[in-house]
Amino acid sequence: MKSLILIVIGSALINNVVLNQFLGICSFLGVSKQIKASASLGGAVIFVITIASAVASLLYDFVLAPLGLDYMKTIVFILVIAALVQVVEMFLKKTSPAIYKALGIYLPLITTNCAVLGVALTNVQDGYNFIESVLSGFGTAVGYTLAIVLLASIRSRIHEDDVPAPLRGAPVVLIAAALMSIAFMGFSGLSL
Repeated sequence: MKSLILIVIGSALINNVVLNQFLGICSFLGVSKQIKASASLGGAVIFVITIASAVASLLYDFVLAPLGLDYMKTIVFILVIAALVQVVEMFLKKTSPAIYKALGIYLPLITTNCAVLGVALTNVQDGYNFIESVLSGFGTAVGYTLAIVLLASIRSRIHEDDVPAPLRGAPVVLIAAALMSIAFMGFSGLSL
């Protein structure tokens, strides 16, 4: 049980997919202008990464590895992720058009978000079983959501502050993201 908790905490905080591994930066910087859109994207990412981790683990363990098709894992995982994103996109379009419109182009970008593929591939490389893969995926997605919502709240505060002209816009956002990354490095000494 302790190792499963460590997988979730480690994935979310210590090895944060955005702030430590630098995967998924495009949507991290692009969507983090509004807290609501960031939280919505985070919810979609939690769903997609968790389900993609589960499906990728099952496909790898019961189809690809037994048939000696390990080299196909990247292509298969990309197809699984693309299908899951389409399901999420159709669901949001039908049930919550406002959130669907707020996410705009960034929702289809989950398909090409290297964080989603990175988690599936990392789970296989680390030799995680089904439960560990699902928990790793969930923890990674929670860490992504935490990071993007934190950056969105920082950006809302920055927007209200008097920032020197040369630092307005992207420079101050990148500085804030860098400081967040440094702050998350503090979790590296965390142990249960």
